[in-house]
Amino acid sequence: MAEAVAKFTFVFCCFAPVHLLLDFWCDTMGAFLDKPKMEKYTSHGEGNSLKFGLSSMQGWRVEMEDAHTAAVSLPHGLDLWSFFAVYDGHAGSQVAKYCCEHLLEHITTNPDFQSALQEETCVDSVKNGIRTGFLQIDEHMRTISEKKHGVDRSGSTAVGVLISPTHVYFINCGDSRALLSRAGAVHFFTQDHKPNNPLEKERIQNAGGSVMIQRVNGSLAVSRALGDFDYKCVHGKGPTEQLVSPEPEVYAIERCEAEDEFIILACDGIWDVMANEQLCDFVRSRLEVSDDLERVSNEILDTCLYKGSRDNMSVVLVCFSGAPKVSPEAVNRELELDKYLETRVEEIMKKQGDEGVPDLVHVMRTLASESIPNLPPGGELASKRGVVEAVYNKLNPYRNDDTDSASTDDMW
Repeated sequence: MAEAVAKFTFVFCCFAPVHLLLDFWCDTMGAFLDKPKMEKYTSHGEGNSLKFGLSSMQGWRVEMEDAHTAAVSLPHGLDLWSFFAVYDGHAGSQVAKYCCEHLLEHITTNPDFQSALQEETCVDSVKNGIRTGFLQIDEHMRTISEKKHGVDRSGSTAVGVLISPTHVYFINCGDSRALLSRAGAVHFFTQDHKPNNPLEKERIQNAGGSVMIQRVNGSLAVSRALGDFDYKCVHGKGPTEQLVSPEPEVYAIERCEAEDEFIILACDGIWDVMANEQLCDFVRSRLEVSDDLERVSNEILDTCLYKGSRDNMSVVLVCFSGAPKVSPEAVNRELELDKYLETRVEEIMKKQGDEGVPDLVHVMRTLASESIPNLPPGGELASKRGVVEAVYNKLNPYRNDDTDSASTDDMW
């Protein structure tokens, strides 16, 4: 175990982005498993001319702290509305779980939101109603926690979309992220709430706090979240003026039926290793080879795991009628790519000869050094590790599973 940790630490520190290094050193090694838990929870559905698929994976973390919501045809007279959200919990899963079960109700039943539905021009009022729902549920959770067993120290980000017949309301509180792909490009994405953002930093300092190593008081990596009540007890300050604010940013985007393709909601375990454009390109390429949104969501998680994500991972993919459709040409290219990779893996393994069977890391590194045509954009070779590993395992039935299959952190 010690040798494996040392090996990972060396590889990670050499190649990881600075923000991941900070998170790595600020977390204890005890927060991670020896091997990632790759089992997934998946779901899919459709309604209101939308289709969705979602997937979540515990990954390297000791606990699964993510949660999600997916609902079409909402109650309270909102039959034509839909709601999707991802919650990334920290210091426990209690807040994330409570939000996934109750946040939508707090939004749609508060007087500000209900009154907005009676107006002809209600966009700004809907946004205000969403904000009210966040502040209400945060205060409600604090009250419940204090009555039951003292203050719960867990917290959660929340990123969601409330989709009406005319608008998409993007909702963000924390560093999970949502984006809209329109006409083949990233049209909109939410902004992460990080402590080093000038406006966030100003609020933190005004509340008597500080930002150290890009964290609130050197500890919390997000500047807005639900829960985290230890950071919301500055006397004389309102709920949106605390060290950590529960106030969401809400953006209203008018729908464009001819050009809107899909929405991606994901926790930072995804965005840590894939940029907006990369993930959009990858999803677009996957939709051209499969209309199974659960499968596409699973591929996102696997690809991010193999790209080095060490966090819980959750993604919700919502497709409009204008989403890319399965293309026979793209399907054929995918089949040809898989066959090419199978052939190359066989060649690499046979080439070793008397030196013995190479390990999977060697095979992946060899492939990474080559120019391979038609790899999925954004995912690249990492998105095809499953294909490579399947061929490797077939040709090497006596492999050591502990050193081969589980080596997701040093695939290159």
